[in-house]
Amino acid sequence: MAEAKWYVVHTYSGYEKKVEGSINKAIENRHLEDEIIEVCVPMQTEVVVKDGKTKTVEKKKFPGYVFVNMVMNDDTWYVVRNTRGVTGFVGPGSKPVPLTPEEERSHLGIKTENLVVDFGEGDEVEVIGGAFKDTVAVIREMNHAKQTATIHAYVLGGERPVEISFSDIKKIN
Repeated sequence: MAEAKWYVVHTYSGYEKKVEGSINKAIENRHLEDEIIEVCVPMQTEVVVKDGKTKTVEKKKFPGYVFVNMVMNDDTWYVVRNTRGVTGFVGPGSKPVPLTPEEERSHLGIKTENLVVDFGEGDEVEVIGGAFKDTVAVIREMNHAKQTATIHAYVLGGERPVEISFSDIKKIN
C-alpha cells in the first residue's frame, strides 16, 4: 500500500470547516479510513484587545485551504475533488503535489524526528520554554505525530487548553 502524504485543497472562502466535515462524512460512508487518514483546517489562537477587553479567538491559519493526509489514488482523489466547496488541489494543472517534510513542519507543526519522552497523560510537568515558561500543569492529551502535549494553563483569568511542544516541557518528579 502506498504511503499517505499531506495534500492541500483549495476551497471557497468560509467553507473550510464545511469541507472538512463533508470529507470526514464521505470517509465514513465509503469506508476510506485507511486511505484518507486525516483532514484538518489549521487554526491559530490569537489574543485580541478590543474596547479595553482582552479575549482569545481561534483564526484559520490558511483561509481558503484544507489539509488532507491521504493515499493518493483515483478513489481518494475523486472523493476529495468532488466535495462541495472544493475548487481543486494545490499543484500544477490537475496534478496534486504533496507537502514536503519542511512544509509539514512549518504549516502543520508536524515533527519528523521522534523525541523520546518520559512523561504521559496525567503527569505533572513544568513548561521550560515558550510563552508559558515556568508554568506547572498536568498533561491532558498527547499527540505523538505532532510531538505536542495539551496542558491546561491559567490564561486571562481562566483555565484554557494550551498545546506545547514536547521539547518545551519536563516531567516533575
